[in-house]
Amino acid sequence: MFTLPEQYNIMNNNALIYKAMFRLKETTGITADYQANKKGPDGELFLDWNGTKLQTPIQVKKEIRAYQLEAIGQLAVQYHPLTIVAENIFPEIKKTLREKKIGYLDAAGNIFLPHPRHLLWIDGNKPAQKEKPVGNRAFTKAGLRTVFYLLLNKDALDLPHRELARITGVALGNITNIIAGLKDAGFILQLDQKRIRLQNKKALLERWMVAYHEKLKPDLHIGDYKFWTDEKFATRHNMHDNAPGMVYGGETAAEILTQYLTPGIITLYTPERLNGEWMSHWGLVPAPGGEIRIYKKFWTEEQDKNYHDPKQPVAPPLLVYADLMMTGDPRCIEAANLIYEQYLRGELE
Repeated sequence: MFTLPEQYNIMNNNALIYKAMFRLKETTGITADYQANKKGPDGELFLDWNGTKLQTPIQVKKEIRAYQLEAIGQLAVQYHPLTIVAENIFPEIKKTLREKKIGYLDAAGNIFLPHPRHLLWIDGNKPAQKEKPVGNRAFTKAGLRTVFYLLLNKDALDLPHRELARITGVALGNITNIIAGLKDAGFILQLDQKRIRLQNKKALLERWMVAYHEKLKPDLHIGDYKFWTDEKFATRHNMHDNAPGMVYGGETAAEILTQYLTPGIITLYTPERLNGEWMSHWGLVPAPGGEIRIYKKFWTEEQDKNYHDPKQPVAPPLLVYADLMMTGDPRCIEAANLIYEQYLRGELE
C-alpha cells in the first residue's frame, strides 16, 4: 500500500469524506457522521436514512484504479460491509465493486451500500462544477521522464540541473519547475540549505505510474503485432538479438525476473524504430491488440546504471512493476508484488 505521512492523509481524507457526506445529504437527504480510526480501515461512517441507521467501515482513496481492486477485495473480507470513499469512481469500477458486494460513495453523492439488512444504491448525481486545477510540472511528459530517473538513482538530486537535463533529455528550463512540483506535492525533503532528497517514494511511484500510463506511454507506442506462426513464441526470449538496446517489459520481463509468469503479452522497449529485416526475421505482422506491443525506449543505460545488465535485457524493475500493476490482472499483480519485494522495497521504503 502506498501512503503519505499520516497528517497529510488525515487532512486530505477528511476533506474528501465531508465533501461526499455534504453532497449525499444535498442530493438525497441522507445524513452522515464520520469517525476516524487509528487502526484498520480509515474510519466508520454512520448513515441516517429516513430513520434507518446504517454503519459501515470506510477506506478513502483519491481515485480507484483496476490494479487496486485486488487489495480492496482483501480488505473487504476483513471488514464487512466495507465502503470505499473516492473523489470519482469510473462506471466500470463501480460495476466491479457492486459485483464484489463492496460499497462505494463518491464526491457527487452517489452511493452503493450492500448492508446485511438493507441495500442502498443511488446513482446519477453529477459532480459539482469546479475550476480546472493547474497541472503539476512533475507529472507532465517531461516531468515523468525526470521523476523516473530520480526514482532510479537516489543521489540524482545532488547533480547540477544542467547535468540532470543532459541525462534525462529534458530541457534545462523544465528541471527547476519539475523539482518545484515535487516539493509542492510533498515529495521533497530539505536536508539543509543545499541538499534535498526524495521522500514518500512509494506514494510518488504510485502517482508516477498512473500518470505514465495515461500521459507518456501512449506517445511511446510504436505498434502492435503478432507472430505469423505460433512457433516463434517459444523463442520470444531472443527477440533482442540484433536489436541493440532493446529490452523486455511487462509480462515477459516478469517471466525473466521471477520465473513466475508465462506472458500473454510480449512488451518490448526499443531505442530505435525496428527495421524491416528484423521484423521479417521474427515473422511479425501488424495487428491492433496483438500479443506483441512495441514501445520507444525513453531512458538510457546511463539513467539505469544501478540495474542495467546486458545478459538480462529487461527494463528497470520499477517500470516492469508499473506495467504489471496497471494491467489490473491478478496474476500480473502477483508477479508485480514479487518484483517489488525483490528489487524495489529496499529503495522505496
